[in-house]
Amino acid sequence: MGRQLAFPKASHASTVIRSRGMLVVGIGGSRRPGSSTERVIAAVLEDLESRGATTKLYGGESLLFPHYEPGAPLDAAAADYLATVRAADAVVLGSPGYHGGISGLVKNAVDYLEELRDDPAPYLEGKAVGCVTTAHGWQAAVSTLSALRQTVHALRGWPTPYGIAMNVTGGLCSFDGRFTDTRAGESAGLVASQIMQFMTAFRDTPAPSAPELRACPVS
Repeated sequence: MGRQLAFPKASHASTVIRSRGMLVVGIGGSRRPGSSTERVIAAVLEDLESRGATTKLYGGESLLFPHYEPGAPLDAAAADYLATVRAADAVVLGSPGYHGGISGLVKNAVDYLEELRDDPAPYLEGKAVGCVTTAHGWQAAVSTLSALRQTVHALRGWPTPYGIAMNVTGGLCSFDGRFTDTRAGESAGLVASQIMQFMTAFRDTPAPSAPELRACPVS
């Protein structure tokens, strides 16, 4: 029997770490409401909520920003998104695998993080980032996960050791909302556990400052 989507747990986790007022932001999905990627991100966030974290999800419909242009005025939705990421202690970043890479929708949302370049902790500095990909085939799922990890490194974030790459050719959930593969829930729980471990260990550690080292140098 599959696990409830709302309550994924990592069965091998021996210790549950409770957060203390920590915020985790989920980013990703597609324009299709309830997409596979968005559901997996939501599962990680729901597990984090069960551990006491506060979460906010920017799914596909919440990421319909104009194409990013450095220096252009921000609309209200993009400004809210950036303020939330700036305040977050950690991020769950997910993308469907489109032709073996990150979707344009998610890449545009990532490009907006250039607006954080001049922050005391620029980009995703000091934040744990759980990476999630889904695709109709293992090749695209795995290659997109690798691309997400490289992107997180470029933005000075800390990808969790475990990343989620799911082949959803046979479907992700059954009609009752349960994962068809119980390992999906276990994977979500493991990423949530690693995010909590990172936030608990490093939350009060000051981030190094090197504002001249930008992910996208301005010419």
